[in-house]
Amino acid sequence: VQLQASGGGLVQSGGSLRLSCTSSEIGLDHYQIGWFRQAPGKKREGVSSINLRDGSIDYADSVKGRFTISEDKFKNTVDLQMDNLNPGDTAVYYCAASEILYYSPVRANIFTPDLYTHWGQGTQVTVSS
Repeated sequence: VQLQASGGGLVQSGGSLRLSCTSSEIGLDHYQIGWFRQAPGKKREGVSSINLRDGSIDYADSVKGRFTISEDKFKNTVDLQMDNLNPGDTAVYYCAASEILYYSPVRANIFTPDLYTHWGQGTQVTVSS
């Protein structure tokens, strides 16, 4: 099963981008959907995640107040609105889906990449200073 992530690009510091995650093979509303990012030379880190069963949402401390995750059931997408971007947000952004976390969204495990079984191809976000 493949997810598709889109919406990346080049933006100046302070700008905004909106990423979108969708799938032509699965309905996202039966999964925990997470957004992760990986900068060159760094480990993949969780950015935000939403449980589409109970609506619970989590954000990494580094993006709280700037990023907003949301679901569009009609479009079968989970979007990540990113505002007030800074160069530290530069990375490849991936969306991923987890069935395990959908049924058991343990907060401590929300950003554990190994619990997400379906991944998108990644979209590049570059923020210039």
